[in-house]
Amino acid sequence: MIIDSHQHFWNYDAVRDAWIDDHMQVLKRDFLPKDYDPILQEHQIAGCIAVQADQSEEETLFLLDCAAKHPFIKGVVGWVDLCASNVAERLEYFAQNPLFKGVRHIVQAEDDDYLLRKTVQNGIACLSQFNLTFDLLIYPRQLPAAIALVAQFPQQKFILNHIAKPHISAPLSENWTTQISLLAQNLNVYCKLSGMVTETTNYQFEEAQFRPYLDVVFQCFGAQRLLFGSDWPVCLLAADYRGVLEIVKNYFEEYPKDIKEQIMGLNAIKIYNL
Repeated sequence: MIIDSHQHFWNYDAVRDAWIDDHMQVLKRDFLPKDYDPILQEHQIAGCIAVQADQSEEETLFLLDCAAKHPFIKGVVGWVDLCASNVAERLEYFAQNPLFKGVRHIVQAEDDDYLLRKTVQNGIACLSQFNLTFDLLIYPRQLPAAIALVAQFPQQKFILNHIAKPHISAPLSENWTTQISLLAQNLNVYCKLSGMVTETTNYQFEEAQFRPYLDVVFQCFGAQRLLFGSDWPVCLLAADYRGVLEIVKNYFEEYPKDIKEQIMGLNAIKIYNL
């Protein structure tokens, strides 16, 4: 059973979605559940987690509406303003919906010390009382702040997105490897095998380039804390769904069945309380 732990839906809006620049023409259109359904059928995906791509409660409500209408969307990682004075109230409101599983903020667009700010941490401190996860979307330079953050909240589940977005086309970075190891020492942190194809030069790659990075995260997090995620439709900048899926499937091809089942689906069910 495969659960895709990371993909997106949107009605394209050129103003709101300004992050989709002229080099990303393939993304300048709507991507909705009806577009994902044939992919799900073709690749026998049992379900998915829809993750926010816009910093608004409006999108959180949009994703929850999509999930209510399409049972293959097993959960939503939405957005709530963690720095708001009424953050607990907003989390309580959304947590009434059993499909609301967690929160993400686009930390990669923030200063490197963002996760260390008291106002941010006040919001993160509220998540566990509603059994909500926090998805960490960061660049490698922000790993030190993430390490400090997760150590302060040992009861909070954190899920690292896109293996912290190292530059796959470059030689393996000793600094990234060290920081990933330090982060993984916190047993409340999990890691998505997602978003790797778009961290390549000109979106060109050979599958073998991913192996050193997958070696590191598998060694550090182990089979029980890794999750497959497609990052569809963003992955289309560099690869189709099959290509992304096969990178992970091929890497674990020789591993025991139970390890593959954990990474491809069971861990997502456990971590996101599906």
